Amino acid sequence: MLKIIDRYILKSHIGPFFFAFITLIFVLILQFFSTFADRFIGKGIGFSAIFELIMLQSAWMVGLAAPMAVLVAVVMAFGSLTTTSEMTVFRASGISLYRLMIPVLLAGLLLSALVERFNNVVLPQANYYAKSMMVDIARSKPAFGLTENAFSTLVDGYSIFIRKSDDRLKELYGIVIYDVTRPEYSTMVTAEKGSIDFTADYQYLVMTLYNGEIHQVRQPDHKSSRNMSFRKQRFVFESSGSGFARSSGNRMRSGDNELSANELHLIGNEFMKRMLASEKRIRMPLEQLAERMAKPRAEAQGTLPATFLSSKAITAAAGSVDQQLAQLDGEFNSIASNQSMYNRYMAAWHKKYALSLACFVFVMVGAPLGVLARRGGFGVGAAISLLFFVLYWMIMIAGEKIAERGLLDPMISMWLANAVMVCIGIWLVISLTGAVFNTSR
Repeated sequence: MLKIIDRYILKSHIGPFFFAFITLIFVLILQFFSTFADRFIGKGIGFSAIFELIMLQSAWMVGLAAPMAVLVAVVMAFGSLTTTSEMTVFRASGISLYRLMIPVLLAGLLLSALVERFNNVVLPQANYYAKSMMVDIARSKPAFGLTENAFSTLVDGYSIFIRKSDDRLKELYGIVIYDVTRPEYSTMVTAEKGSIDFTADYQYLVMTLYNGEIHQVRQPDHKSSRNMSFRKQRFVFESSGSGFARSSGNRMRSGDNELSANELHLIGNEFMKRMLASEKRIRMPLEQLAERMAKPRAEAQGTLPATFLSSKAITAAAGSVDQQLAQLDGEFNSIASNQSMYNRYMAAWHKKYALSLACFVFVMVGAPLGVLARRGGFGVGAAISLLFFVLYWMIMIAGEKIAERGLLDPMISMWLANAVMVCIGIWLVISLTGAVFNTSR
């Protein structure tokens, strides 16, 4: 009897889950395409390349849509069971809400395992190939990294504005460049038109401007300035600072979104080893000083000279102390830098597993929410699910920022969202069972 009920409950979740999952993926893809459509369409990029890029970019949407689809499906299914009075029949038969949740919890646990494999195997590869494809497009069309009527940070240290671009003629119009690479000067370059291209070895990005001016003002007092007009001027930038790689075929993986959990953990351990090595180098002179102070007083007095130390010896000792203080300061800076990188990669490591387990966690929240909603419509289920998913995502993002800043351990901060949702789910289930118990009495 219970097996039949379990199968019935699982079947009632399958339809809403796939419907919600496909709808969410479609909405996310539509949002992505509407945001970047002007950068793809009319730029000479083939439809097959655009389709492939969208498919690769949509990989991250799967890990985001799956937990939310679970929440929508559970809310809708349990809401439908409550609306049709089936939940009342189950409870009258002695089957509690806890027992009805077991098959859905097991299914959520299985889905969490599948999402975890997707996030650690498929997603890093998809992100890697998507970034490589963007690099290839940028190589063949350098202006791809520039957006019309907006400032673009195509090159580090420069903010580039273009009014219009002509991909057919490979020309740019209405160009404004702000140079912030030199803090003592504020430099602005304007030009009527120009072009942009790579050198043959792809190591430099060359921008050729025509009919323009260069305005330079001394900072921060603004007491001196310099203006210069030109008919033709070339600006050369290092491509390493523009986000372009030397070769997309063997490009090094950059960013935690292109790495698996094992790779993130290895990198995190490497930064931890560096911190431990720095701490060891800090303790070494302190331990040596403690050993010297621990020597017998008579032995220490026997080694002292009969006369006062010369000024030369005092100067040498002071220089040695300054050198050791400088070394300690460098080690402390190294520890702070390595700690920041360790927090970043370990937060990404915990995030992969925490977000995967959200499929299981949202079952605990969705089931009592569905009973409380008492309606099985998609609109109600989606609205309630969106509210709780936004809350979950806000806590997740806040935890990530807190972990990166070192305010809280990455493990605690990244699992905080799941812990909050579990507590809410347990409280809702206990409240529901308590209310039913009181009503029956």
